[in-house]
Amino acid sequence: MTSKILAGVAALTVLALPAVGDAQSTSRSMASNQPIAFGADSGEQTAERITLRGRAEVTQGQNRIRADAITLYRKASGDPDRVEATGKVYFVTPTQSMRGDRAVYAIGTGEVVVTGDVVLTQGQNVLTGGRLTYNVNTDAATMAGAPRGAAGNRIQGVFYPSSN
Repeated sequence: MTSKILAGVAALTVLALPAVGDAQSTSRSMASNQPIAFGADSGEQTAERITLRGRAEVTQGQNRIRADAITLYRKASGDPDRVEATGKVYFVTPTQSMRGDRAVYAIGTGEVVVTGDVVLTQGQNVLTGGRLTYNVNTDAATMAGAPRGAAGNRIQGVFYPSSN
């Protein structure tokens, strides 16, 4: 049974990825246009989504999202639309690392929203808050505090100046 599920998920991977010619014709600077690969301890697929559980991981270009559970939603055309991750969520780019309780990655826009106990690191610099919006194409990030009424609803950070 497990081998049938994994075979179905592997077959679906081929359908979810853009054709090689399409990947080469897109701008290489747009991280959200890169092919998508994934893996997990177990998974299942339907026409609308792929669900991954246990050491779930989705990579696109040099960006990687890891979590306890990840669902990859697809458009009616079969193309990937968004990724939702829950549990211990980590989103890692070549320059930054984000951690939180939940993340939603909109593939078309390259926008990642990480919520919960959010930590953003870049080198030694650290920023914490309740909601992070990050764009993989532009490296732009916006941090907000926890929802009103929650304890510690402020953002906090430590930044280390570069030495010249």
